[in-house]
Amino acid sequence: MAHLDFLTDPREFLAAAGDHLAAQPVVSTVVSTVAHTKVLDAEERHPHRADDWWLVVRDDAGQVLGVGMRTAPFAPRPAYLLSMPEDAAEAVAVALYERGEELTAVNGALPAVQACATRLARLTGGSTAVAQHTRLFQLGELVRPRPVPGRLRRAGVEELDLAVAWFRAFMLDADTQAGREPGATEHFAGADDVLRRIETGRIWFWEDEDAEVVHLTGSNPPSLGVARIGPVYTPPEHRGRGLASAAVAEVSRRILAAGARACLFTDQANPTSNHVYTALGYRPVVDMANLRVVPAGLTPPAGASSA
Repeated sequence: MAHLDFLTDPREFLAAAGDHLAAQPVVSTVVSTVAHTKVLDAEERHPHRADDWWLVVRDDAGQVLGVGMRTAPFAPRPAYLLSMPEDAAEAVAVALYERGEELTAVNGALPAVQACATRLARLTGGSTAVAQHTRLFQLGELVRPRPVPGRLRRAGVEELDLAVAWFRAFMLDADTQAGREPGATEHFAGADDVLRRIETGRIWFWEDEDAEVVHLTGSNPPSLGVARIGPVYTPPEHRGRGLASAAVAEVSRRILAAGARACLFTDQANPTSNHVYTALGYRPVVDMANLRVVPAGLTPPAGASSA
Protein backbone atom coordinates (compact mmCIF):
# COMPACT_ATOMS: atom_id res chain seq x y z
CA MET A 1 0.00 0.00 0.00
CA ALA A 2 1.30 3.43 -0.91
CA HIS A 3 1.37 6.14 1.75
CA LEU A 4 1.29 9.72 0.46
CA ASP A 5 2.68 12.73 2.28
CA PHE A 6 1.89 16.12 0.73
CA LEU A 7 4.26 18.86 1.91
CA THR A 8 4.33 22.62 1.43
CA ASP A 9 7.92 23.30 2.52
CA PRO A 10 10.65 22.36 0.00
CA ARG A 11 13.17 22.05 2.84
CA GLU A 12 10.99 19.46 4.54
CA PHE A 13 10.59 17.69 1.20
CA LEU A 14 14.35 17.55 0.59
CA ALA A 15 14.92 16.26 4.11
CA ALA A 16 12.43 13.44 3.47
CA ALA A 17 13.30 12.61 -0.14
CA GLY A 18 16.86 13.83 -0.59
CA ASP A 19 18.43 10.37 -0.50
CA HIS A 20 15.86 9.09 -2.99
CA LEU A 21 16.60 11.96 -5.37
CA ALA A 22 20.36 11.55 -4.97
CA ALA A 23 20.17 7.86 -5.89
CA GLN A 24 19.27 8.86 -9.46
CA PRO A 25 20.37 12.50 -9.74
CA VAL A 26 20.01 12.72 -13.54
CA VAL A 27 16.46 11.36 -13.59
CA SER A 28 15.62 13.60 -10.63
CA THR A 29 17.04 16.75 -12.24
CA VAL A 30 13.81 18.71 -12.63
CA VAL A 31 12.47 18.00 -9.13
CA SER A 32 15.78 18.55 -7.37
CA THR A 33 16.53 21.76 -9.27
CA VAL A 34 13.10 23.23 -8.53
CA ALA A 35 13.24 22.18 -4.88
CA HIS A 36 16.66 23.74 -4.29
CA THR A 37 15.59 26.91 -6.13
CA LYS A 38 12.48 27.17 -3.96
CA VAL A 39 14.61 26.81 -0.83
CA LEU A 40 16.79 29.67 -2.05
CA ASP A 41 13.67 31.73 -2.80
CA ALA A 42 12.45 31.20 0.75
CA GLU A 43 15.82 32.24 2.18
CA GLU A 44 15.71 35.39 0.04
CA ARG A 45 12.11 36.02 1.14
CA HIS A 46 10.71 35.72 -2.36
CA PRO A 47 6.99 34.90 -2.39
CA HIS A 48 5.73 31.55 -3.60
CA ARG A 49 2.30 30.15 -4.40
CA ALA A 50 0.35 29.02 -1.38
CA ASP A 51 -1.01 26.03 -3.30
CA ASP A 52 2.42 24.61 -4.26
CA TRP A 53 2.96 21.10 -2.97
CA TRP A 54 5.64 18.43 -2.81
CA LEU A 55 4.85 14.73 -2.58
CA VAL A 56 6.68 11.81 -0.97
CA VAL A 57 5.27 8.33 -1.65
CA ARG A 58 6.30 5.56 0.78
CA ASP A 59 5.59 1.87 1.23
CA ASP A 60 4.42 0.23 4.46
CA ALA A 61 7.99 0.08 5.74
CA GLY A 62 8.53 3.79 5.18
CA GLN A 63 10.76 3.33 2.13
CA VAL A 64 10.41 6.12 -0.43
CA LEU A 65 8.85 4.74 -3.62
CA GLY A 66 8.59 7.96 -5.58
CA VAL A 67 8.16 11.72 -5.47
CA GLY A 68 6.22 14.45 -7.19
CA MET A 69 5.46 18.15 -7.08
CA ARG A 70 3.03 20.77 -8.27
CA THR A 71 4.90 24.07 -8.39
CA ALA A 72 4.61 25.27 -12.00
CA PRO A 73 3.77 28.99 -12.20
CA PHE A 74 2.23 28.65 -15.68
CA ALA A 75 -1.14 27.28 -16.76
CA PRO A 76 -2.41 24.61 -16.53
CA ARG A 77 -0.07 24.08 -13.53
CA PRO A 78 0.73 20.43 -14.28
CA ALA A 79 1.72 17.98 -11.59
CA TYR A 80 5.14 16.40 -12.12
CA LEU A 81 5.87 12.81 -11.12
CA LEU A 82 9.07 10.79 -11.15
CA SER A 83 9.24 7.02 -11.47
CA MET A 84 7.15 5.01 -9.03
CA PRO A 85 5.13 1.77 -9.11
CA GLU A 86 1.99 2.08 -11.21
CA ASP A 87 -0.29 1.32 -8.24
CA ALA A 88 1.39 4.16 -6.35
CA ALA A 89 0.83 6.50 -9.29
CA GLU A 90 -2.83 5.53 -9.34
CA ALA A 91 -3.01 6.23 -5.60
CA VAL A 92 -1.67 9.72 -6.32
CA ALA A 93 -4.52 10.26 -8.80
CA VAL A 94 -7.11 9.15 -6.22
CA ALA A 95 -5.60 11.43 -3.58
CA LEU A 96 -5.62 14.44 -5.89
CA TYR A 97 -9.22 13.76 -6.84
CA GLU A 98 -10.24 13.46 -3.20
CA ARG A 99 -8.39 16.70 -2.41
CA GLY A 100 -10.62 18.40 -4.96
CA GLU A 101 -7.75 19.64 -7.10
CA GLU A 102 -8.60 20.71 -10.63
CA LEU A 103 -5.76 18.97 -12.41
CA THR A 104 -5.80 18.88 -16.21
CA ALA A 105 -2.14 18.07 -16.89
CA VAL A 106 0.38 15.60 -15.53
CA ASN A 107 4.02 15.56 -16.64
CA GLY A 108 6.89 13.25 -15.83
CA ALA A 109 8.39 9.81 -16.16
CA LEU A 110 6.68 6.98 -17.98
CA PRO A 111 4.89 4.73 -17.18
CA ALA A 112 4.02 6.34 -13.82
CA VAL A 113 2.67 9.56 -15.35
CA GLN A 114 0.45 7.56 -17.73
CA ALA A 115 -0.96 5.49 -14.87
CA CYS A 116 -1.75 8.61 -12.85
CA ALA A 117 -3.38 10.50 -15.73
CA THR A 118 -5.43 7.49 -16.83
CA ARG A 119 -6.78 6.88 -13.34
CA LEU A 120 -7.56 10.57 -12.89
CA ALA A 121 -9.43 10.60 -16.21
CA ARG A 122 -11.52 7.62 -15.11
CA LEU A 123 -12.39 9.32 -11.85
CA THR A 124 -13.51 12.50 -13.62
CA GLY A 125 -15.19 10.81 -16.58
CA GLY A 126 -12.71 12.39 -18.98
CA SER A 127 -9.92 11.12 -21.21
CA THR A 128 -6.18 11.53 -21.63
CA ALA A 129 -4.17 12.99 -24.48
CA VAL A 130 -0.44 13.32 -25.16
CA ALA A 131 0.72 16.92 -25.44
CA GLN A 132 4.39 16.05 -25.81
CA HIS A 133 6.73 13.06 -25.64
CA THR A 134 10.15 13.98 -24.27
CA ARG A 135 13.37 12.09 -23.64
CA LEU A 136 16.00 12.83 -21.02
CA PHE A 137 19.62 12.51 -22.18
CA GLN A 138 22.88 12.43 -20.22
CA LEU A 139 26.23 13.35 -21.70
CA GLY A 140 28.74 10.51 -21.88
CA GLU A 141 32.00 11.39 -23.58
CA LEU A 142 31.76 14.78 -25.26
CA VAL A 143 32.29 14.68 -29.03
CA ARG A 144 33.43 18.09 -30.22
CA PRO A 145 31.66 19.29 -33.38
CA ARG A 146 33.26 21.06 -36.30
CA PRO A 147 34.52 24.57 -35.45
CA VAL A 148 32.15 27.48 -35.97
CA PRO A 149 33.32 31.09 -36.36
CA GLY A 150 32.63 33.26 -33.35
CA ARG A 151 32.56 32.66 -29.60
CA LEU A 152 30.33 31.79 -26.69
CA ARG A 153 29.80 34.45 -24.03
CA ARG A 154 27.49 34.99 -21.10
CA ALA A 155 24.44 37.19 -21.61
CA GLY A 156 24.28 40.50 -19.81
CA VAL A 157 21.41 41.97 -17.83
CA GLU A 158 21.02 44.65 -20.48
CA GLU A 159 20.15 41.86 -22.95
CA LEU A 160 17.18 40.63 -20.93
CA ASP A 161 14.59 41.64 -23.54
CA LEU A 162 16.37 39.69 -26.27
CA ALA A 163 16.74 36.64 -24.04
CA VAL A 164 13.04 36.70 -23.07
CA ALA A 165 12.01 37.05 -26.72
CA TRP A 166 14.16 34.08 -27.69
CA PHE A 167 12.84 31.96 -24.80
CA ARG A 168 9.33 32.55 -26.13
CA ALA A 169 10.36 31.95 -29.74
CA PHE A 170 12.03 28.68 -28.71
CA MET A 171 8.79 27.28 -27.34
CA LEU A 172 6.72 28.36 -30.34
CA ASP A 173 9.27 26.95 -32.77
CA ALA A 174 9.53 23.70 -30.85
CA ASP A 175 5.80 23.15 -31.30
CA THR A 176 5.90 24.05 -34.99
CA GLN A 177 8.88 21.79 -35.72
CA ALA A 178 7.17 18.90 -33.93
CA GLY A 179 3.93 19.36 -35.89
CA ARG A 180 1.95 20.80 -32.99
CA GLU A 181 -0.12 23.97 -32.87
CA PRO A 182 2.22 26.84 -31.85
CA GLY A 183 1.75 27.44 -28.12
CA ALA A 184 0.36 23.95 -27.46
CA THR A 185 3.07 23.15 -24.93
CA GLU A 186 4.04 26.63 -23.77
CA HIS A 187 5.55 26.63 -20.32
CA PHE A 188 7.32 29.93 -19.92
CA ALA A 189 8.02 30.88 -16.31
CA GLY A 190 8.50 34.56 -17.15
CA ALA A 191 11.07 37.34 -17.32
CA ASP A 192 12.00 36.97 -13.64
CA ASP A 193 13.24 33.44 -14.28
CA VAL A 194 15.28 34.58 -17.28
CA LEU A 195 16.75 37.46 -15.27
CA ARG A 196 17.76 35.10 -12.47
CA ARG A 197 19.54 32.89 -15.00
CA ILE A 198 21.36 35.85 -16.52
CA GLU A 199 22.44 37.13 -13.10
CA THR A 200 23.79 33.69 -12.16
CA GLY A 201 25.59 33.22 -15.48
CA ARG A 202 23.27 30.53 -16.85
CA ILE A 203 22.44 32.04 -20.24
CA TRP A 204 24.97 32.15 -23.05
CA PHE A 205 24.91 33.87 -26.43
CA TRP A 206 26.95 32.88 -29.44
CA GLU A 207 28.49 35.85 -31.25
CA ASP A 208 29.54 35.34 -34.85
CA GLU A 209 32.68 36.78 -36.44
CA ASP A 210 30.88 40.10 -36.91
CA ALA A 211 29.97 40.26 -33.19
CA GLU A 212 26.30 39.65 -34.03
CA VAL A 213 24.35 37.61 -31.46
CA VAL A 214 23.02 34.61 -33.38
CA HIS A 215 22.18 31.92 -30.83
CA LEU A 216 21.10 31.30 -27.20
CA THR A 217 21.81 28.34 -24.95
CA GLY A 218 20.61 28.25 -21.36
CA SER A 219 21.23 25.98 -18.41
CA ASN A 220 20.13 25.45 -14.84
CA PRO A 221 22.40 25.57 -11.78
CA PRO A 222 23.82 22.19 -10.71
CA SER A 223 21.65 20.21 -8.32
CA LEU A 224 22.94 16.96 -6.81
CA GLY A 225 25.90 17.27 -9.15
CA VAL A 226 23.83 17.51 -12.33
CA ALA A 227 23.27 20.58 -14.54
CA ARG A 228 20.50 20.59 -17.14
CA ILE A 229 20.93 22.44 -20.43
CA GLY A 230 18.07 24.29 -22.11
CA PRO A 231 16.60 26.06 -23.89
CA VAL A 232 18.66 25.91 -27.09
CA TYR A 233 17.51 28.40 -29.70
CA THR A 234 18.81 29.65 -33.04
CA PRO A 235 16.72 32.20 -35.00
CA PRO A 236 15.58 30.81 -38.38
CA GLU A 237 17.85 33.12 -40.39
CA HIS A 238 20.94 31.73 -38.67
CA ARG A 239 20.17 28.02 -38.78
CA GLY A 240 22.18 25.45 -40.68
CA ARG A 241 25.53 26.84 -39.54
CA GLY A 242 26.21 24.42 -36.67
CA LEU A 243 25.60 27.06 -34.00
CA ALA A 244 23.52 24.85 -31.69
CA SER A 245 26.10 22.07 -31.81
CA ALA A 246 28.95 24.46 -31.10
CA ALA A 247 27.18 26.27 -28.24
CA VAL A 248 25.82 23.16 -26.53
CA ALA A 249 29.20 21.46 -26.80
CA GLU A 250 30.96 24.42 -25.16
CA VAL A 251 28.35 24.79 -22.41
CA SER A 252 28.57 21.04 -21.81
CA ARG A 253 32.36 21.25 -21.60
CA ARG A 254 32.12 24.00 -18.99
CA ILE A 255 29.64 21.98 -16.94
CA LEU A 256 31.97 18.97 -16.99
CA ALA A 257 34.97 21.15 -16.15
CA ALA A 258 33.10 22.43 -13.08
CA GLY A 259 32.71 18.84 -11.86
CA ALA A 260 29.04 18.28 -12.71
CA ARG A 261 27.25 15.97 -15.11
CA ALA A 262 25.37 17.44 -18.06
CA CYS A 263 21.89 16.44 -19.18
CA LEU A 264 19.11 17.81 -21.36
CA PHE A 265 15.63 17.04 -22.65
CA THR A 266 14.63 16.57 -26.26
CA ASP A 267 11.24 16.56 -27.92
CA GLN A 268 10.87 13.10 -29.46
CA ALA A 269 8.87 14.61 -32.31
CA ASN A 270 11.85 16.74 -33.36
CA PRO A 271 14.42 14.50 -35.11
CA THR A 272 16.78 17.41 -35.80
CA SER A 273 17.48 18.23 -32.16
CA ASN A 274 17.70 14.55 -31.23
CA HIS A 275 20.38 14.03 -33.90
CA VAL A 276 22.35 17.10 -32.81
CA TYR A 277 22.60 15.94 -29.21
CA THR A 278 23.35 12.29 -29.88
CA ALA A 279 26.15 13.41 -32.24
CA LEU A 280 27.67 15.35 -29.30
CA GLY A 281 27.70 12.24 -27.10
CA TYR A 282 24.38 12.51 -25.27
CA ARG A 283 22.70 9.18 -24.55
CA PRO A 284 19.05 8.48 -23.59
CA VAL A 285 18.21 7.87 -19.93
CA VAL A 286 14.40 7.80 -19.62
CA ASP A 287 11.32 8.63 -21.67
CA MET A 288 8.85 11.13 -20.28
CA ALA A 289 5.58 12.69 -21.37
CA ASN A 290 3.39 15.74 -20.86
CA LEU A 291 -0.17 14.46 -20.65
CA ARG A 292 -3.49 16.26 -20.62
CA VAL A 293 -6.48 15.11 -18.61
CA VAL A 294 -9.39 16.21 -20.79
CA PRO A 295 -12.70 16.81 -18.97
CA ALA A 296 -15.75 14.90 -20.17
CA GLY A 297 -17.40 16.46 -23.21
CA LEU A 298 -14.34 18.43 -24.29
CA THR A 299 -11.88 17.69 -27.08
CA PRO A 300 -8.10 17.55 -26.58
CA PRO A 301 -6.14 20.78 -27.13
CA ALA A 302 -4.90 21.43 -30.66
CA GLY A 303 -1.79 19.40 -31.32
CA ALA A 304 -2.45 16.77 -28.64
CA SER A 305 -2.93 13.12 -29.54
CA SER A 306 -4.83 10.33 -27.82
CA ALA A 307 -2.85 8.66 -25.04
